[in-house]
Amino acid sequence: MNNGKILIIDDEAGIRSSLQGILEDEGYTVKTTDSGEKGIDLIQKENFDLVLLDIWLPEIGGLEVLEKIKKSEDNIQVVMITGHGSIETAVKATKLGAYDFLEKPLSLEKVVLTANNALKQKNLEEENIQLRERIKLKYQLIGESPAIQKLRIEIDKIATTDGRVLIFGENGTGKELVARLIHQNSPRRNKRFIQINTGAIPEEIIERELFGYVRGTYPYSEKDKKGKLLLADGGTLFLDDIGKMGMKTQSRLVSVIEEQNFEPLGSSSPIPLNTRFITATNENLRDLIAKGNFREDLFFKLNVIPLTIPPLRERKEDIPFLIDYFLKYFAEEFGKKKKTMNKEALAAFISYSWPGNVSELINVIERFVIMVQEDIIDSSHLYLLVEPRESQVSTKIRDVRSFEEARNQFDREYIHSVLIRNNWNIEKAASDLKLSQAQLNLKIKNLHIHFLG
Repeated sequence: MNNGKILIIDDEAGIRSSLQGILEDEGYTVKTTDSGEKGIDLIQKENFDLVLLDIWLPEIGGLEVLEKIKKSEDNIQVVMITGHGSIETAVKATKLGAYDFLEKPLSLEKVVLTANNALKQKNLEEENIQLRERIKLKYQLIGESPAIQKLRIEIDKIATTDGRVLIFGENGTGKELVARLIHQNSPRRNKRFIQINTGAIPEEIIERELFGYVRGTYPYSEKDKKGKLLLADGGTLFLDDIGKMGMKTQSRLVSVIEEQNFEPLGSSSPIPLNTRFITATNENLRDLIAKGNFREDLFFKLNVIPLTIPPLRERKEDIPFLIDYFLKYFAEEFGKKKKTMNKEALAAFISYSWPGNVSELINVIERFVIMVQEDIIDSSHLYLLVEPRESQVSTKIRDVRSFEEARNQFDREYIHSVLIRNNWNIEKAASDLKLSQAQLNLKIKNLHIHFLG
């Protein structure tokens, strides 16, 4: 069965009825209207894959309607229909973005063939959009640790279903990447992946972004706005940082999931929805529920398939793979020869705790590629990343409020400089400082001294 959605705009009732019947027999969802104004209004409120548009319409002509459609919805295929065809009109329609041109009296077989071809073209364009998004991804799921191998298997299983997924993971672990991989391996791959960071947008704006609105709902809202829910229809909606979503929006989202439809702000007409929800958080949602900051019913609806991404410190065996991948990635991006890393520098990278996880590692490798001139990265280059920050520490001493704070600040600066001088060799640094290795490790922990700053 075809799952394309087609809009027919024609002022002849017989034409509308015939086209609707034959296209619905082919398995398409079809809506019809008799004027350009109504057609434009429908397109602003719903997602259509194809429009069959009569060129001769009352009030607003078909070419003007075509122009308006292409300005606002460039991924809709439009096929023009006319009983008064001419080469000049066909050329003009093509220049405005029409996919094809049909003449009355219509051959229903040709209509079906043209509709099928137009929708195949749209699918190709959607695939190209997905491909471009894939290329934009800064990294893939890299590593061979048991945790990553298990995650790959889980993603493959999850992708084949439409179950809602809740991704748990610290900042920088790759929650968006996992959501995209699920979408790209799913039957929805040729539809849109729409992302919104719910924690980065104020609640009064998040509802507009999610649900959209009809013109006149807000001052200066001169036209309808499609929300992320509608844009993701048929595809996947990824709601990042879901724990930060306000309670009012949470309540509306519960209704959307239960009823599988929604109303744009200012509208009383529900729009059916076929969207897969993937959400992510770095917070403990059960704690938020206990504090009254997150709805329990929404948690259960979103947490159909829980997925946890391990932090980098729990899969340190993947760090060499990540380093090699990103050294190559950034070398290609900046047009440089690929660098390598010697054993001492690699050991320092593996021993670091990586509080920012993979995102932090990516940024660090990018800085190495830019800043290190030699072909081999060794421990002598590590100071480039910490020295500028360390040199600023002494300027902060005069700003502290107590002797204890000043002493801690000095200890941190001094110990850090000794660590840098010894390329973070704990044994050598402890010897210089006349401390045991256990004492030095304790001071590093208590003074919050971090490798690479």
